[in-house]
Amino acid sequence: MQEPFNTQMYLEYILDETKKILAIDSPSGFTKQAVDYVMKEYTALGYTPTQTIKGGVLCQIGATTIPNNALMMEAHIDTLGAMVCTINPNGYLKLSPIGGMNANNAEAENCRVYTREGKTYSGTLQLCDASIHVNKKFDETSRSFEVMEVVLDENVKTKEDTLSLGILPGDIVCFDPRTTITNSGYIKSRFLDDKLSVGILLGFAKYVKEENIILPRNVYHHITVYEEVGHGGAASIPAEVSEVLSVDMGCVGEGVSCTEHQVSICAKDNRGPYNYEVVSNLIAAAKRQNLDFAVDIYPYYGSDADVALTAGYDVKHGLIGTGVYASHGYERSHIDGVRNTFLLLTEYLK
Repeated sequence: MQEPFNTQMYLEYILDETKKILAIDSPSGFTKQAVDYVMKEYTALGYTPTQTIKGGVLCQIGATTIPNNALMMEAHIDTLGAMVCTINPNGYLKLSPIGGMNANNAEAENCRVYTREGKTYSGTLQLCDASIHVNKKFDETSRSFEVMEVVLDENVKTKEDTLSLGILPGDIVCFDPRTTITNSGYIKSRFLDDKLSVGILLGFAKYVKEENIILPRNVYHHITVYEEVGHGGAASIPAEVSEVLSVDMGCVGEGVSCTEHQVSICAKDNRGPYNYEVVSNLIAAAKRQNLDFAVDIYPYYGSDADVALTAGYDVKHGLIGTGVYASHGYERSHIDGVRNTFLLLTEYLK
């Protein structure tokens, strides 16, 4: 179906914003710089965003006089990461993961350590005794944060050396996203979950403003900052909201049908089924636009929309997202999936 607007322009904007957001470290609990950037971007688009007490972004995208039927779209800007747990006798750092950061996925990754004093140090997460030529048990050692350490790019030999740099337990450790977009349209990076969706919501906001769209209901965007630790969508939902749509990621893997080129419509995750009416309406909208979509059940997944219901909000809920391969690792999606997700939002809000 031919879109009545320049879709490619919005896709380019979405990818550009996604790259900028991915370049800003923001694990759960350390999201201020990323939030400040998104606040400025909504403002530049002509909106009036506000910051929640918890630290997220709330922005009204469209307004009508119809009461009590508003839709809230949610995406989270917080990512996985880690925190300094202890300083080892050799001066290197033992970590405690933030969210579902998996040690197998983080081995040999470059990282940054942010101190409370505002200093930043670089390092690499390695297996303790990381040389194959001297560690006979390198292959058989099961990777966990208990047996791994951040090797600082500083001349430290003792715990006291590291303390003298100003590094303390509780300091945030952020991993290099390594973002790249291929000529064939693949988007590769850590933390596409869920910064790619934040880019999509900004693209939707730009579309509404520049195309002078009159939305049929009040629409809010909520950029949450604690999704990866389970309470991102548990607050800050306006009283008039009757539906929460989480725009997160679609899973790609064995047992599910979604690919990186599709938009995923989730019918059920490990917390239970999504609202039957919302899922049905999303499927109908995807069919009207002849979009490439998949309907799936995700066995190990929870969303901000789930959390809203758990927190006691009386709302309908749904979940969509671009297909993402290797979730919580070095993730990959495709511009086709971004296009299908963006166009599903535009059709759903007609």
